[in-house]
Amino acid sequence: MARTERINSRSRLGFIGLGHLGSPIARRLVAAGFPMVVYDLDHTKAAELSSLGAEVAQNPGKLAGEVDVVLSCLPDEPSLETVYVGTGNVLRSARPGTRIIELSTVSPETSRQLHRTAGKFDIFALDVAVSGSAPSAEAGALTLFGGGDREAFEGASPIFAAIAHQWFYMGSSGSGVAMKLVVNTLLGVGMQAVAEAIALGSRLNLPRDLLVDILAKTAVVAPAHAVKLASTKKNDYTPQFPIRLMRKDFGLILAAAAQSGLSMPATQAAAAINQAEAASGEEDFSAVIRRMEQQSGVENVALPAA
Repeated sequence: MARTERINSRSRLGFIGLGHLGSPIARRLVAAGFPMVVYDLDHTKAAELSSLGAEVAQNPGKLAGEVDVVLSCLPDEPSLETVYVGTGNVLRSARPGTRIIELSTVSPETSRQLHRTAGKFDIFALDVAVSGSAPSAEAGALTLFGGGDREAFEGASPIFAAIAHQWFYMGSSGSGVAMKLVVNTLLGVGMQAVAEAIALGSRLNLPRDLLVDILAKTAVVAPAHAVKLASTKKNDYTPQFPIRLMRKDFGLILAAAAQSGLSMPATQAAAAINQAEAASGEEDFSAVIRRMEQQSGVENVALPAA
């Protein structure tokens, strides 16, 4: 595909990484009618997409050689490097002119390195960071932040329209994931602030259910945090945005801050609580609310499952 060529419903898409967000995003693309080839290390996840009409590739390299656009949603930077330049062999297998839409949350420098390396193979790489939980992905209501070539980003809008309700071009390569780190700073620190506020309210003898209900209706609690309060009321921390991913994002945020010579004391404190709670297992990132309640001595707070 030429850099300025617009993606359309006949463009053949490949999707690598069918995890917490990748799977619902891929399902929406299949439902939108795009011809799809998928791959995941967990073959059962790929089989679920096969039942919806997607083809299943034996490995990432084979997938890359058969499609016009490669999308990937991977858990971390080592996975990204393995898929694209390691044993996954995507860059060496893809045809010149192939587009890459990389959805993972990684460091801006990792995105820029992928962009530079892909360019050597005449492949156009975009970093398109995803903001939203699994339910948002299922509803096609994600927010996307793009970095890379502007024309290539705009040409991918038919894909974005199938998975998101808004998308923004942020600038050169790495800008999309940079914006994601900014946004998730507010997400993580804000969640810790909500947790501390609930613990304080309980210490001041406010009825817990009423406290949680009223907080959700105030202007100072962001929508992303307000939706967590209904689950909190039931002590339900089933992962929608797993706490392990928030822990990873805190690490990327603080690493970027250190490289920039920026002190972020509130973020460091929130990251420490997040990391401690992440040791409890696979839960939602809002489980820091329970931890703060337990630390404050609040009764009748459910413990995490063993």
